[in-house]
Amino acid sequence: MLPEDRGNAVASRAEDALTRWAFGTAGLMRLQLSHSVRNQASCGVARKTGFALEGTKRSALRHADGWHDMHLHAAVQPQGSTST
Repeated sequence: MLPEDRGNAVASRAEDALTRWAFGTAGLMRLQLSHSVRNQASCGVARKTGFALEGTKRSALRHADGWHDMHLHAAVQPQGSTST
């Protein structure tokens, strides 16, 4: 997010819209996202939009300042919501 968009729920609204599309129109069963453990704002967005924290991947991604541990979050479509 750009600094001027932070705190306006832009990321939460975008993530929510994508999740509804993925579970509805696209018919996906599971979504995953990850972020640096140093990025608490992203962790808050993930939790707020229903992505449960499943664990930490150690030294999983290299950023400009070195290797970062990454949180893994996931959302699973509620039972009975899939169309087969």
